[in-house]
Amino acid sequence: MGKLKPNPKQSTKRTSAESGFHLPKSATGIKGLDTILEGGLPKERITLVIGGPGCGKSIFAFESLSNAASRGEPTIYVTFEETAEAVRQNALTLGIDLAPLEKSGKLFILAAQIDSETAVNGEFDTKGLTAILEAKVEKMGARLIALDALDVLLRFYDDPARERNELHRLNDWVRRKELTAIFTVKDSQDPTTVRRYEFLDYLTDVVICLDQRIECQIATRRLRIVKYRGSACGRNEYPYIIGPGGIAVAPISSMGLRHKPLGERMSSGHPRLDNMLGGGFRRYSAVLVAGTSGTGKTTLAATFVAAACARGEKVLYIGFEESEESMIESLLSSGIDLRPAMRKETLRFLTGMPESMGAEEHLLRALRVIEEHRAEHVIVDAISSCRRMGSKQAAFDYSVLLMNACKERGSTLFFLNQTEGFQGESEISGADLSSLIDTVIFLRYIQVGGEVNRIALVMKARGSRHSNQCREFLITDKGIDLLDVYIGEGGVLTGTARREQEAKEAIERRKKEAEIKAKEKEIEKIQRAIAAERSRLQAEMGTVTLELESLELEKQISDTKREQRAAWRGEDSDSSRLEKAPKRTGNRRSR
Repeated sequence: MGKLKPNPKQSTKRTSAESGFHLPKSATGIKGLDTILEGGLPKERITLVIGGPGCGKSIFAFESLSNAASRGEPTIYVTFEETAEAVRQNALTLGIDLAPLEKSGKLFILAAQIDSETAVNGEFDTKGLTAILEAKVEKMGARLIALDALDVLLRFYDDPARERNELHRLNDWVRRKELTAIFTVKDSQDPTTVRRYEFLDYLTDVVICLDQRIECQIATRRLRIVKYRGSACGRNEYPYIIGPGGIAVAPISSMGLRHKPLGERMSSGHPRLDNMLGGGFRRYSAVLVAGTSGTGKTTLAATFVAAACARGEKVLYIGFEESEESMIESLLSSGIDLRPAMRKETLRFLTGMPESMGAEEHLLRALRVIEEHRAEHVIVDAISSCRRMGSKQAAFDYSVLLMNACKERGSTLFFLNQTEGFQGESEISGADLSSLIDTVIFLRYIQVGGEVNRIALVMKARGSRHSNQCREFLITDKGIDLLDVYIGEGGVLTGTARREQEAKEAIERRKKEAEIKAKEKEIEKIQRAIAAERSRLQAEMGTVTLELESLELEKQISDTKREQRAAWRGEDSDSSRLEKAPKRTGNRRSR
């Protein structure tokens, strides 16, 4: 069996990335969309935008054109459903003013409403339309064109074959004039039926599907790039909103992990909490404060907010459970006054009901305000409420994307989460975020002796040495306080049990102190007795010593006198006389 020979055609085939060739693209200017499209729409090619009512097809078209016109690129917008004035008014409701672009000659709006009588008589085709557009293209030097609601043009043909022919004619004209084009058509609302102009998916180079759906009674919008010929792009579904400024897309899968490393430490607003954290919170970190209702999550977060604003740092407080006025007023009872920070505009609130809009709208709304306020710290109170945006997955998406965006731009993020149950250890984050969080502070209740008190524990502090001890957490009229660790026979003591034990220990301590003082006095008494006895004995010893010395002196005087008398008698001394006396024998009888 012979060896296989390499195919020369296969050996020379290279991908566009390997060859270094990339399609030239035109940026849409729609926030987040160009990231998914990896630069924008392909130049001199056709993009098809499909969607049902309310998805934003027309907004997609005129916003893309107005952004290009603002960059100085002449554009033409053709609408088959609305008048030119209606298009201008619709754009104004989104904060997009098309009139200056029209006056400058960079944007031309053509309202191509068709007389139904002309269509019925069979006298209509697209040649007249393309002739008008061609003249305008040549005059303006336009390179970008949008045909909005193209299906309205085609519905006047009752012949599918003729519809296809006219579409092919438009396709050929666009490509011959080397225009970058956007076609928008309606999508069928019945998923079981085939879309009438489905062949456009194969005719065009890019297909973008816009979808509006209802999940748990909340409307959400999703965008998907079904096809992008000749280029890579994001293939997932991406949430988007329509609001001030037009369309904004959240490029979920394209957001890489480009987080800044954890920064230097900053004070939490309370020195004892700083000690528990090993010096304070880290900048650019994600912090989770979890606990059941009433444990003091908001008060702890407000303590940090007050400290950060006092340092001149800007804070955005996103609230889903309490209004701005209500929160500020309730915190006054804890000695925390956020009104000066509001007046200095270092603190800004963004409040709203979670059910008021979908998760993507909440997200993009928050990101816009973060940029406007240039927030260095963001508080979310509470992520447990985010489930009311539609589902647990929606809450997870909101939290993860917000955390990723804050870490990328260098903002510290505080999540508050209300856990379930009395202690709530089993549900710390409430949205499966615990592994993504840098610092976790857990607040819970403890019941001792029929009394309920709060304790705080630092469960996690990434990149820091931290305390592993439970501390009693107090909310006073002067703010929060953390007491020293106090462990009794049954564990950590708090509240009345702690005070009772402290009182018992104080009594025992005073009793011991009294006993010690009594023993000290007894020792002092004995020492005084010993000192007195020593003095008496020393005095007695002095007397005896004097008597001894007197006796010795008397003896010396007596000896001296005897020697003097002997000398006066001329007698030898006792010793010499004894030496001169004759020796007596033992057998001599006495007389």
